[in-house]
Amino acid sequence: MSTPPTSAVAHRICPVCEACCGLELRIADGRVESIRGHEADVFSAGYICPKGVALRDLHEDPDRLRTPLIKRDGRFVEASWDEAFAEIERRLVPLREQHGADAAALVIGNPTVHKMGLLMYLPRLVRALGSRNVFSASTLDQMPKQLSSGLMFGHWLSIPVPDIERCDHLLMLGANPVASNGSLWTVPDFRGKARAMQARGGRLVVIDPRRSETAAMADEHLFIRPGGDVFLLLGMAHTLFDERLLRLGRLGVHVAGVDELQQAVAPFSPEQVAARCGIPAEAIRTQARALAAAQRAVVYGRLGTCTQEYGTLASWLIDVLNVLTGHFDEPGGAMFPKAAVFAANTLGTPGTGRGIVTGRHRSRVSGVPEVFGEYPMGCLAEEIETPGTGQVRALITVAGNPVLSAPNGPRLSAAFEQLDFMVSVDLYLNETTRHADVILPGRSPLEDTHYDTAFAQLSFRNHARYSPAVLTPDPAHLPEWQTLLRLIAILRGEGAHANVRRLDDELLADEVRRTAGPQAEAVIRAVSRWEGPERLLDLGLRSGPYGDGFGQNPEGLTLKKLMAAPAGIDLGPLQPRVPEVLRTPSGRIELAPPMLLQDLQRAGQDLARPVPEFVIVGRRQVRSNNSWMHNLAILAKGPYRCTVLVHPADARRLGLSDAGVARIANGGRAIEAQVELSDDMMPGVVSLPHGWGHGVPGTRMALAAERPGANLNAVLDESVRDPLSGNAVLSGVAVSVSAA
Repeated sequence: MSTPPTSAVAHRICPVCEACCGLELRIADGRVESIRGHEADVFSAGYICPKGVALRDLHEDPDRLRTPLIKRDGRFVEASWDEAFAEIERRLVPLREQHGADAAALVIGNPTVHKMGLLMYLPRLVRALGSRNVFSASTLDQMPKQLSSGLMFGHWLSIPVPDIERCDHLLMLGANPVASNGSLWTVPDFRGKARAMQARGGRLVVIDPRRSETAAMADEHLFIRPGGDVFLLLGMAHTLFDERLLRLGRLGVHVAGVDELQQAVAPFSPEQVAARCGIPAEAIRTQARALAAAQRAVVYGRLGTCTQEYGTLASWLIDVLNVLTGHFDEPGGAMFPKAAVFAANTLGTPGTGRGIVTGRHRSRVSGVPEVFGEYPMGCLAEEIETPGTGQVRALITVAGNPVLSAPNGPRLSAAFEQLDFMVSVDLYLNETTRHADVILPGRSPLEDTHYDTAFAQLSFRNHARYSPAVLTPDPAHLPEWQTLLRLIAILRGEGAHANVRRLDDELLADEVRRTAGPQAEAVIRAVSRWEGPERLLDLGLRSGPYGDGFGQNPEGLTLKKLMAAPAGIDLGPLQPRVPEVLRTPSGRIELAPPMLLQDLQRAGQDLARPVPEFVIVGRRQVRSNNSWMHNLAILAKGPYRCTVLVHPADARRLGLSDAGVARIANGGRAIEAQVELSDDMMPGVVSLPHGWGHGVPGTRMALAAERPGANLNAVLDESVRDPLSGNAVLSGVAVSVSAA
């Protein structure tokens, strides 16, 4: 008689996108039987999207790497972990010794923020590398918001988010949270929350060059010329001053620069900016008046406002409008979350700080200033190609695929072939890691413990949740935090066989002694029951704003208490935090940072720029936010998604037909994509989703290769950037479109 399979229920936080939904998994005999939303989860309340269900496909994907690979004679062969690290030590150490620390660069990809071990240990890897050549996905999608937030509020990650559950007027630009579930705003089930807002009499207004999934459910949708957001926002700010609609309220004493701001926006009346943004002057005034008149309102902008040539200005002006209309740091408006751990704006002296600094050093080839400790991704190829002192000869990539996600990926791919050595920490042999000499695979997310170290700082509601591993990993497969520690040991000269647990103890002790003073040894003993990321998490929780203070507040948070709450711990709705949250040297909200006022001159000179015949924008899709998702059956099935959306009137003029092929060209670079006719597009604008372009020889993503799609970024110029933040311009780029 056969033994019936054992079955159990496990809970974990979904690590695939910024919504961070709570999942309930049924496990039988070490395999996932089903995944659904965890209804008791204090944050997501049972919501789930297809990406959460796809975790089983990711875990079982035969293409997912489970063993280190070393390239021998141009081909990858499986190797032991010891062999892989020995190869790294043999080849990387002499390069750094001969050419210096800057000869090795680091690329950090988007998935690192979803992996607790990677995110907690990457700062240590950066310090051990000692190189100025650090690049990340932040300069492909979000650095403008980080820079504007740092200038206004004193820290790069003090990013206000909409308090949607108490809002009654939400004005949204360049965002599609129905598809993305929020970005720099952690908000599971945005659709449900927006409908609840509308049911209580609230309004959703979406301004976008495409009638997106979010725009389709809005009370009002306005087309805007891609890249014109800054001009719309300037016109609205001008209207607030011109019509005396300012309402600073209690923030008046905490705000600096109102007069300077008024003078700076004076040239940008709605009549002056209307043609540049494609929205009539009276419609601009109407939006400003409605925002000012609403009792609880907020302006929110995301990817479309960041990935353009005025990304920092647009990001700044969104918060300017919230402040000027009295909708900042107030319930229902733009508010600061108060994370339980790792939030810099909960540490140090409340209400004042050092602020931020940029340009502490500049890139070797183009002289681009560093921002938040990194250079623009668009500078990486030239740093590899250009000979001379400081030339990048070695590269470490961590969970990134810049060949597809960065502009002019073909140039970057060719540059990677020139490297003397490359190592990648990644789940897949993809378009980027195929260039590596050594690939170190991460574990399946279901084999990892998890805490949302970053996204709790961006959440619509304060909370704390921890996930234990759902499935038992192969004990021979290193967790990512130990992989990074072994790389750190090699970089520190301690060798490939260093004792990583001893190294972890030393690094922790050094950090605690710098911050805890005379109490350091007691603090270290208090968290000694844990190791690795769990030890850092317990340390952060206990010393955080809700923590037990190592016994001083017995009711406070500890990791042990969090582990005992599989549905998480609700820490309440967002609360006003000004002035406590501020870390500017003045202790005030800086409405008129000189860097931004100076850049307005560039915008002013651009008002009369001729309208291109066609511009291209990207788009988000709920089943394919990133390139690796195209290799998962549950997400890849269904209609072909890598289509270029074209307005029917444009298609008739160009001789394009539905399901035909269009040629999209820019500056000598060209791609071909399948056409999809759509009157959701603004005439003169075409849209192609991000992250496609598979099927390259040497990759190992079989399902993705069946429908490779076209790589939007292959036609974009890597040298075109927002000059303040260094963010790549991925949206509103002029292209020529023709029948292939």
